[in-house]
Amino acid sequence: MLAKENPNNWYVVYTQTNAEKRAEERLSQAGFEVYLPLYETLRQWSDRKKKVKLPLIRSVVFVRCAPEKLNAVYAIQGVKGILKHLHQPAVVQALEIRNLQLLLQESTPEEAVLGCFRAGQYVAVVAGPFKGMHAKAIETLNAYRLAVSLELLGVAYVVNIPKSYIQVL
Repeated sequence: MLAKENPNNWYVVYTQTNAEKRAEERLSQAGFEVYLPLYETLRQWSDRKKKVKLPLIRSVVFVRCAPEKLNAVYAIQGVKGILKHLHQPAVVQALEIRNLQLLLQESTPEEAVLGCFRAGQYVAVVAGPFKGMHAKAIETLNAYRLAVSLELLGVAYVVNIPKSYIQVL
């Protein structure tokens, strides 16, 4: 999809390694709308355990802005680049950002598993905590596994959802 359809599109911005949170903060201070999907996990050190928030997708933040303002992202410390598709900045659908937000809002790290993109039927979730989500589904062991995919990134987030909550589109 070309960036001309909507004046404020979501774009994938690559950051330096382990600099996602700082880049998000700097981009926000520069006036960009930024989304950094984080999940909470328990980390253990030799002397203690602590809950920490980690980026779901390493070295990636999502930025929403007008296409003409996108070049200003390069001036932000911690930013390495922008995902391109056919020599143009790749646009992430607002529905995909919403799906990520729903996924992280309603699931735990054990439920949200990073995996490969898999082909399947398009479905809509009509009940439960993921109601309103649209994605591709995989049928296994008499239950649907819902793959919420960001196709531009080539990754999928897999969540177990009962068949009764699914409607095929």
